[in-house]
Amino acid sequence: MSELHYLSIAEASELIRRRELSCVELVSASLNRIAATNDKLHAAITVLDDDSRQAAEQADAEIANGQWRGALHGIPIGLKDIYCTAGVLTTCHSPLLKNHIPTEDAATVERLKQAGAIPVAKLATHEFANGGPSFDLPWPPARNPWNPDHVPAGSSSGSGAAVAAGLVAGAMGSDTGGSIRGPAGVCGIAGLKPTYGLLSRRGIYPLSWTQDHAGPMARTVEDCALMMSALSGYDSKDPASLDVDVPDFAVDRFSNLTSKRIGFARSWYDHSSGADADTIAAVEGVASNLADQGLEVIEIDLPDIRDYHACGRIILLSEAYAIHRQTIKATPEKYGQSFRDRVRLGAFISGVDYIDALRWRRQLSDAMLTAMDDAKIDVILTANQYGPAETFENSTHAFPFFGKPYLTMPFNVTGMPALTVCAGFASNGLPIGAQLAARPLDDPLVLAVGNAFEKSRGTLTRKPEV
Repeated sequence: MSELHYLSIAEASELIRRRELSCVELVSASLNRIAATNDKLHAAITVLDDDSRQAAEQADAEIANGQWRGALHGIPIGLKDIYCTAGVLTTCHSPLLKNHIPTEDAATVERLKQAGAIPVAKLATHEFANGGPSFDLPWPPARNPWNPDHVPAGSSSGSGAAVAAGLVAGAMGSDTGGSIRGPAGVCGIAGLKPTYGLLSRRGIYPLSWTQDHAGPMARTVEDCALMMSALSGYDSKDPASLDVDVPDFAVDRFSNLTSKRIGFARSWYDHSSGADADTIAAVEGVASNLADQGLEVIEIDLPDIRDYHACGRIILLSEAYAIHRQTIKATPEKYGQSFRDRVRLGAFISGVDYIDALRWRRQLSDAMLTAMDDAKIDVILTANQYGPAETFENSTHAFPFFGKPYLTMPFNVTGMPALTVCAGFASNGLPIGAQLAARPLDDPLVLAVGNAFEKSRGTLTRKPEV
């Protein structure tokens, strides 16, 4: 058996179901890994040691009595520290909430627990899922396990680092402009931003009401699909929640993917000032892999990515400022400088600008779907980032979004499902991600294509040396 802390959810679940591995053993391996690495990675803010051990004992007792709940039963997971947890510190990685203890779980946390998953840690994030990485907060920023001198991206920084380094088998992130897919890409794991409204956001501290997405992060696409099966479902208390049947997320549900057409959006990232050579080669490798499996891959021209980036950023800044305007005026010292600087930009966006951006979002969403329909494609393939993770030394700029457009932002604007997979490694040994996206509610399809790539690619045997 491989190291327990590096077992995938699917692998661990099968061993637990067959009673060849106990939940106590698996959770203990996770807690031991956190204890051994957190001083280096700073991925966890709060470790639920006693609670998770008790939950593991209960899970073993249930399974022994024939009450196995499914694939997540007994699996150690981590929660980005913007997810409310009843009776457990929930800080948003901010001085403002450094003593905040909610009385209820977030809806997604409730669903995970109902499925038998065991939260073992609350994980680092950029402050309120926006400003960072920051060094003026009560907790240091998380570090990339592949090289701690480099960032794990954000804002689900602790989630990406924790999954990649084996602290947890899966984790929850949030994604408003790429905050699941960015860390997944630079940490070499899988991460799904589902269709907007498919997962409840109740009990998750908001950044942007109309662009926030909750979603899973795990070592494999199959594991993300297993988490989605437990997480999905209508929530009447979330006004954006979709009242639809829970899809079948099984990654093998499509018997013949060769009928699917992939639109390769190369132009979004490969111009002269765009992605580096390693990234271009890695994403080309994904396209070649899928073509070799019999999927038709064609190049597609999509609407200008700069429009999606500008539209999404205007909405995000406006809504983030509306959420924080009172406290940031009254107690600015209770925020880190990076977050203060970024969120205050929203004060300069007028109501007219905001309404125009909302109307523009609808136009851009329609334009994306029209381009897909005209080209008769089912899934979009593009880069996830322009290169491997940058160093902390090079990540101190307050407004990175004034540079190149985020490759992840279009799918927050459109609300389409978007999946990040590990496409390979750069010459410096750091991971490179690729994105797959599909029409709204085609989450099962994008997971199936991502899984097909991972299975064909083979297991990435490299692991961070932490």
